[in-house]
Amino acid sequence: MSMNTNLQGRLRNISLPLRNSLLPLFEAVVNSIHAIEEAQLSSQTGDIIVEIIRSPQKNVADFVQKSGQRRTIAEEITGFRVTDNGIGFNEENMKSFLTLDSEYKIDKGGRGVGRLLWLKTFKRVTVNSTFNDSDGEFITRNFTFTVAKGVDNWRSHGTSQDKKRETTIHLDGFIKKYRKASPKTTRAIANSLFEHCLWYFVREGGAPKIVIEDNGEYIDLDDVYTDHMVSSADNESISIKNNIFDLTHIKLRANSSNSHIIAFCATNRLVKEESLMGKIPGLYGRLTDDNSEFVYACYVTSPFLDKTVRSERTDFDIIEDPGELFKQTEISFGEIRGLVIERASAYLSNYLEKNRAQAKDRIENFVSQKAPRYRPILERIPEEKLIVDPNISDKELDLTLHKHLAEIEEELLAEGHNVMAPKEGELLSAYQDRLHEYLKKAEDIKKSDLANYIFHRRVILELLEKAIQKGADGKYAREDLIHSLIMPMRVESNDIMPDSCNLWLIDERLAFHDYLASDKTLASMPITSSTETKEPDIVALNVFDNPILVSEGHKLPLASIIVVEIKRPMRNDASAGEEKDPIEQAIGYLDRIRNGKVQTASARPIPNSMDIPGFCYVICDITPSIEKRCRLFGLTPTHDHLGYFGYNPNFKAYLEVISFDRLVNAAKERNKAFFDQLGLPTA
Repeated sequence: MSMNTNLQGRLRNISLPLRNSLLPLFEAVVNSIHAIEEAQLSSQTGDIIVEIIRSPQKNVADFVQKSGQRRTIAEEITGFRVTDNGIGFNEENMKSFLTLDSEYKIDKGGRGVGRLLWLKTFKRVTVNSTFNDSDGEFITRNFTFTVAKGVDNWRSHGTSQDKKRETTIHLDGFIKKYRKASPKTTRAIANSLFEHCLWYFVREGGAPKIVIEDNGEYIDLDDVYTDHMVSSADNESISIKNNIFDLTHIKLRANSSNSHIIAFCATNRLVKEESLMGKIPGLYGRLTDDNSEFVYACYVTSPFLDKTVRSERTDFDIIEDPGELFKQTEISFGEIRGLVIERASAYLSNYLEKNRAQAKDRIENFVSQKAPRYRPILERIPEEKLIVDPNISDKELDLTLHKHLAEIEEELLAEGHNVMAPKEGELLSAYQDRLHEYLKKAEDIKKSDLANYIFHRRVILELLEKAIQKGADGKYAREDLIHSLIMPMRVESNDIMPDSCNLWLIDERLAFHDYLASDKTLASMPITSSTETKEPDIVALNVFDNPILVSEGHKLPLASIIVVEIKRPMRNDASAGEEKDPIEQAIGYLDRIRNGKVQTASARPIPNSMDIPGFCYVICDITPSIEKRCRLFGLTPTHDHLGYFGYNPNFKAYLEVISFDRLVNAAKERNKAFFDQLGLPTA
């Protein structure tokens, strides 16, 4: 028996995403539910059995036979059998089946195309149905349904000897791409079917008994319902442009789902789900009521959704945003979603208070301890946007707050252009208020920038403190690590941003310079014409003995030349000669620069190079060998005995040897007032 349509062409026009690979099975089960309702059976007398058909691989079958264990490797699913005791394929239902786009079950949400989905995912469908005819006699009807032949192998028997109404739909030949995308285990298939049919379980009257059978394993969806549900569903209705939408609020056990969702339904079927994560402030993770943890689901049904669902029942023909032109007349999906989320938020409000309090504490702790730069702008961020998951990582929280800061800065920039002049017809008092608000926001942004800079200093100090301690291996950090904290290596002034340097650790004045070089040969420096590139300590053969060089100012003559030498913590091998004495090394670099005729970074000569003041800093621990070299140079110990200082008239240079402890302590003292203002520890 042929169908009066181009079936293959019709199937090509039906879309079924791989994520919906089990939708044809769900359609068959929903059809069985409708058949039971049409037979006027109750939820206690209606029965549906869903049998999973598998084709075990030979090695799996051999393993099972030899080991005596039940299936331990998932056999491939080849199809399903859905059996019910509903009305069956009587004359009216058979006529409807033979008519594509039939309106026979339109009152139940039928679109007349559900059985076409069977042929999208299965090669053939076999139907066996025993039903009562108009005279009450039992009739058995059999046929197959394929893409190539449509309805075929039609057979209709007379009075059945079984005297039992029963219909079986065998979905056979699971097409590979859909089979691979499908859930594999009995439990996963049962859970997916339950979620699709949940509406039937929570509605008045409930669902018929549905059992999943898989090679001797049985799962009753009533048990799944008990496992999933925390409490009975709550219902309410909302109106959007004179269209009624019914909402069913459901609390599901936490082990039944990973996410809070909105489930949009049509024709008594689940069509699409959307996660609520990030859409309701405070809704993250699991919620808790008086009984247990739960996840939330809101099922949305409406005649409007029934009318606009696509024939494949995988989405809706509803515009997401109609724009201003049709906003007042057209219902958009964004409008539906927005109002549903609003009602869901109201329903969950009591459960979200704890999450909101924890979110506030999370942000307070993060800002006070790790990111004080955001404190000045917190009050400018809407409260609902500050309700974050307390388990959010520092990185994600930093990115979230930085996004808000960037938005405020963008607003400030736009307002800065607008605030330059009063608006047309604007009163002076209104303009002054607008200007005051702009200046207040600008002040908060600047406070944020300053807080970030100060916190950066605290982090650098903390890293330096750790770097000068003995490691787990019993060794101290190499010079390059400490060097990089103070100044990146092998770079010049134009190679890096000023924020990349931490010369303030040594002296705040070092931030202001005409030229700066780190681990560069004297011959490569534009501020001197020295060609002495063959000496090991200058050509950077031992890069840790090369200096950080700073020359101050732009005015002539140059104010000073500063040389900084950094040594490994607790190094105790200092002796006479530039190779072993860091003080001699620093003085030697200073002398070579002067002899090379000092000039500015822009190549302007500086007269009297030999008279330019020099400052030589040596950063190292005061070990016995260093202490001896300091005394030989006639240097004076500092009051805390953590360093030495003095002036060498022969080289016109101020010399200072600074221990790592003194370097850290002095930097802390200089910045203590700022740290205190931000509530940062300095100990």
